[in-house]
Amino acid sequence: QVQLVESGGGSVQAGGSLRLSCAASESTLRTFAWFRQAPGQGREGVAAIDRAGRKYADSVKGRFTISQDNAKNTLYLEMNSLNPEDTAMYFCAAGGVICVSSQLSPSRYSYWGQGTQVTVSS
Repeated sequence: QVQLVESGGGSVQAGGSLRLSCAASESTLRTFAWFRQAPGQGREGVAAIDRAGRKYADSVKGRFTISQDNAKNTLYLEMNSLNPEDTAMYFCAAGGVICVSSQLSPSRYSYWGQGTQVTVSS
């Protein structure tokens, strides 16, 4: 069973930065992504990465960067210029080969972490 463990969430003021990490228990997965879910809202795709490249939601382009360290089986999300609208529970997800057009769709992913809370105050 694949396990994903997120860390790095917390509280920050608007304009601040946070770095999320997600440690994976195996390295055979092909596509990784970050999603977020605010109270009362659906799960939103934030960023995805595979061997071909990266994909970002329009709401985070230029502010967030997704990366991975294959040697450590760890996924990262660097978040800069945070604003209160970024407040949510953030989840990492992993799956097999996923076409680029679907990489921000939660239904495409088989494995999920437990989530880490990010709170941005104004």
